Amino acid sequence: MVSFGIANGPAPARLTIGIVSAGRVGTAIGAALERVGHVVVACSAVSDASVHRAETRLPDTEILPVPEVAARAELLILAVPDDELAGLVGGLAATELVRRGTIVVHTSGANGVGILAPLSEQGIVPLAIHPAMTFTGHTEDSARLSDACFGITAADDIGYAIGQSLVLEIGGEPVRVREEVRPLYHAALAHGSNHLVTLVVDAVAALRVALEGQELLGQELVGDDPNGLPERVLGPLLSAALDNALRRGQSALTGPVARGDAAAVAKHLEVLEDVDPRLGAGYRALALRTAQRAGAKPELMEVLEDGG
Repeated sequence: MVSFGIANGPAPARLTIGIVSAGRVGTAIGAALERVGHVVVACSAVSDASVHRAETRLPDTEILPVPEVAARAELLILAVPDDELAGLVGGLAATELVRRGTIVVHTSGANGVGILAPLSEQGIVPLAIHPAMTFTGHTEDSARLSDACFGITAADDIGYAIGQSLVLEIGGEPVRVREEVRPLYHAALAHGSNHLVTLVVDAVAALRVALEGQELLGQELVGDDPNGLPERVLGPLLSAALDNALRRGQSALTGPVARGDAAAVAKHLEVLEDVDPRLGAGYRALALRTAQRAGAKPELMEVLEDGG
């Protein structure tokens, strides 16, 4: 069992870990826990991609059916998509193979410990530990965990102590998230990270047309060269903008919307829609929200609400 001395206490006991399944998140967390001395004894993997991840990231781990993974674990990590979690938990509860006292952790951002109720009734320790990090399936995933915050929800203080100890071991920062606000917590993270990717890819697509003259109308707006000219132009600007926003909040806002320059914004909409109407629609939606935050003048709001 885990020792609960978090600061300057004895090292936590080594745990035998089972992972369901060998996706991007599960293998990254498993590799991070192995680096600090825990042992991933078994994981489940069905697709060719998940088998390859397991063999690459967790080479000493047996690939077994889910019930066998569950039966072997002192710490069972359920790293499956949100829409599969309830069914998995119900299936595990029906088998009664998860031993009483097992620490069962799911990595879903949107769910707390309530979804683990069928297993909790059988005497497991329920935990929701969600890494606030994006996972690409590449080697950097595990390293990034050491700089990440982890949203922890537990049934009681003992559960929180276990979750915090595990997160601190791998270098992360534990953050308590109440059960009832997990959906809002997850929505905020998805809005910030997922939509940032769409925003950046759209900006790269428009800049590629401007700088390289590529015709993108009717094609997917996706770049294929991370070291291309548009990416190099945008990289420092986007990094500075993100840093400024995180450190200074609303006061970091610059540009034509912040200045209330209706003519410039109208021209932006015109040229972006010429490249692809979807680009213009994305710009309009984000500019409108920016204008609302900035308390923009009526003439600018009129430009943005036209065709909205």
